[in-house]
Amino acid sequence: MTIQRMDNVAIVVDDLDAAVAFFTELGMELEGKAQIEGLYADRTVGLDGVRSEIAMMRTPDGHSKLELTKYHTPAVSDAEPRNPPPNTLGLHRIMFAVDDIDDTIARLRAHGAELLGEVAQYENVFRLCNLRGPAGIIVALAEQIG
Repeated sequence: MTIQRMDNVAIVVDDLDAAVAFFTELGMELEGKAQIEGLYADRTVGLDGVRSEIAMMRTPDGHSKLELTKYHTPAVSDAEPRNPPPNTLGLHRIMFAVDDIDDTIARLRAHGAELLGEVAQYENVFRLCNLRGPAGIIVALAEQIG
């Protein structure tokens, strides 16, 4: 048996509206929001008394989704350190292909994004960068140039 597809990547955020605004500015579309609570939620995530809100974001091509989750209860626990370096074990980053990396960076900076290094060029193929977005998420951008 094989998997059918990767359905989504979920990220816990502290400010759901800010995260939705950030990923909307990036070009994702809000598919919907929902309140998540009850015994099935507790059993699924392995916590008691889950009450959360999710926003499902979709890429313009409709193939990839990002689930942004804001936990109301139980209280979220901060990862240490708050903004771990890129070589920390676990989820590293999310990469998006963009048409214009400079324009995308400028638009995301208005939503609090910080460039981690600089825009670098890989041969004559890509311009690449990493940004830190909402909740410390590292977002990589790639603009194909050749």
